[in-house]
Amino acid sequence: MTERSQGDGTVAKALMVMDDVAGFGRPVRFSELLDRSPYPKATLYRFVQVLTKQGMLHFDPDRQTYAPGLRLVRLAHAAWQTSALAPIARRHIDALSDAVGETVHLAQLDGAQVLYVDKRNARHPIEMFSAAGKVGPAYCTGVGKAMLAFLPNDQLDHAIAQQSFHRFTPQTYTDAAALRAELAAIRERGFAYDREEHEPGIICIAHPILTRAGRVLGAMSVTSTTARENLAGLDRHLPMIRTAAEAIAAEAQDWRFPDAAE
Repeated sequence: MTERSQGDGTVAKALMVMDDVAGFGRPVRFSELLDRSPYPKATLYRFVQVLTKQGMLHFDPDRQTYAPGLRLVRLAHAAWQTSALAPIARRHIDALSDAVGETVHLAQLDGAQVLYVDKRNARHPIEMFSAAGKVGPAYCTGVGKAMLAFLPNDQLDHAIAQQSFHRFTPQTYTDAAALRAELAAIRERGFAYDREEHEPGIICIAHPILTRAGRVLGAMSVTSTTARENLAGLDRHLPMIRTAAEAIAAEAQDWRFPDAAE
């Protein structure tokens, strides 16, 4: 049983079912959901029926499949407008992308994971894991480490405890001690690198987006491939990344925390 479903009762279980439906990335049959679900068949069926009646899931009677419903789409759109950095950051991301010609990512923490909320492809695009709306690991991505490094100690401890430490490449950090040492170095210098830790050949330089009081709002990165760049080469983009991150933070500060004394 995942942490999502522990101690939060019916609501957490229903959210987990919606997560599972969305996780397929396509319309899914009940039997497929059941294969992944920790719940008995009758319990899962009850949740699916309630979510469908409430418009959170959509049932296609011809294909006998379930997919995220229009009510969920409306809620997602509202969340995008009010909680995501993407609307605020768009023009800054566009300007940075035009200036550097490489892939630019904008991300926020989703629990202990990275949620990519926006992306601009390089002039010569390269294939990689990330995409807007996709969730990735925090411990082995530049944006993830840039955000983890500036969390308060209690939040950092909680986030590190939830990392899988799966070895994606020979450069991946595979234990908490190594990650903590890396995060301390990031906090000292103010920015992070991805040294092919998540995907072979993919490197980046990432900068946190922080409020004036140091609260983590998100992170952004410039990403390239070892076939055409190296970390020293990415360093030249740091002043522009920092300027963009600070501009996004200033606008987000006034929009999201206008009454906060920070």
